[in-house]
Amino acid sequence: MERIDTLCFGGEDWWYHNRGHIDMQMMRRFADKGRVLYVNSIVMQKFNIGQGRKFIQRLVRKTKSIFTGLKKADKDFWVYSPFSLPVQHISWAKPANELLLQSQIGLVKHRIGMEISVVWVACPPACDMAIKMKKNKLVYQRTDRFEDFPGVNIEKIKKFDRRLKANADLTIYVNNKLYEEEADQCKKAFYLDHGVDFEMFSSPLQKTSELRDIADIPKPIIGFIGSIDDCNPDIDFLGKVADFLPNMSFVVIGRAQMDCSALTARKNIWMLGQKPYELIPEYGRRFDVTLLPLRQSRWAEAVNPLKLKEYLAMGKPIVSTPFPQLQEYLDVVYEADTPESFAACIKRAISDDCPELVNKRRDKVKGSSWDSKAELVLNELFGEK
Repeated sequence: MERIDTLCFGGEDWWYHNRGHIDMQMMRRFADKGRVLYVNSIVMQKFNIGQGRKFIQRLVRKTKSIFTGLKKADKDFWVYSPFSLPVQHISWAKPANELLLQSQIGLVKHRIGMEISVVWVACPPACDMAIKMKKNKLVYQRTDRFEDFPGVNIEKIKKFDRRLKANADLTIYVNNKLYEEEADQCKKAFYLDHGVDFEMFSSPLQKTSELRDIADIPKPIIGFIGSIDDCNPDIDFLGKVADFLPNMSFVVIGRAQMDCSALTARKNIWMLGQKPYELIPEYGRRFDVTLLPLRQSRWAEAVNPLKLKEYLAMGKPIVSTPFPQLQEYLDVVYEADTPESFAACIKRAISDDCPELVNKRRDKVKGSSWDSKAELVLNELFGEK
C-alpha cells in the first residue's frame, strides 16, 4: 500500500489534553499508514488579558507547549507546537502570521521527511494555510459549532468554516443534527460516529496505588469525566443535583478552566483534576453512576460527547440532560432535564443496576473501535485500504 503521510492541525494541545479527542485518536491510527505530524491547536480565541488568572494560565501553558519543540510521541507520530499569534480577526496582521506558521511547518516537514498526502483540519483558523498547502486530500473535522465557542470572533470562524466545507474533499460530522443541517453546504459530507478504546475501558478494575485520591471517598460515587469550561458541563445544575443527594459523593475528573468555587464549597463534591488518559478508565470503574450534565445551548445541540461511549464501554449507568445525539442511546441512558428529576434518575440507576444491564451498555458500543473509524475515513478518501 502506498504510504499516506498526514499533517493534522489539531483542535487541542497534545501535551495538555487526555488524548481521547477524535483528531488525536484518528492520527494515532493514521500513523500506521505513514508519518503523522500533529500540529497543536493554533490560537483560536481573541487575546483577552481581562480574563486575569485564566489568561495567565493559558499563556503559560501555551508557552510551555511551544518550547517543547518537535517531539516524537510514537513511531512515525510527531507533535509540534508552532509559534502563532491570536490575530485571525486583524486583517493586516493575519498574512504575516500565516507566513510565520508556513515557514515553521515547512521546516518541520523537511526535518521528518514528510510528503503530505492528507491535511486534516480540526482548528478552523488553519483554514487558509491548509487550503493552500500541496496535498492529495483535505479533511475538515466539523465536530462542533466552533463559532459558538466562547471568546472567538464569530464572523471570522464562520468564514473559515464556509471555506473549509467548500474546499475539503471530506467534511466529517459526528453529530447527526449538524450533519443534516449542513451536508448540502459541503463538497462532500460524511457522518462518522465517535469511536471508543473499547478494550481499554471495558477491562476489569485494577488495584493500583496511583488512585489514592479516590480511595477514601465514600460510596456511592457519582462521577463526571471531562474538562469544565464555559461550554460544559452545567456546574450550577450539577451543584443543585448534589444538594438533592447529600449522602452521595460526586467526583469530577478533569481540568477546571473556570471558577468552580460553587462546587468545591459543597461537602459531597470532590474535584480531582485532570488525569492521564490511561488512568481515566481506572477512575471511572470506581464510579457507581456516570453523568452528562450538559449545559443547554446551541453548542450542546451539536455535540456528541466522547465520554458517552467511554461510560458505556465501562458498563456504567449514565444519567444525562437531553441533547439531540442522545436519542439513539435512550435504551441504555437515563435522561432528565431538571436537577430534581436528575437526582431521582441517579437513585433509580443505582437500584436498577445489574450484570445484564452492564452487558447491554457494553454491547451498545462494542463494535465502535477507533481502528474501524479510521478505516472508514480512509475508504472514503482513497477507496479500499
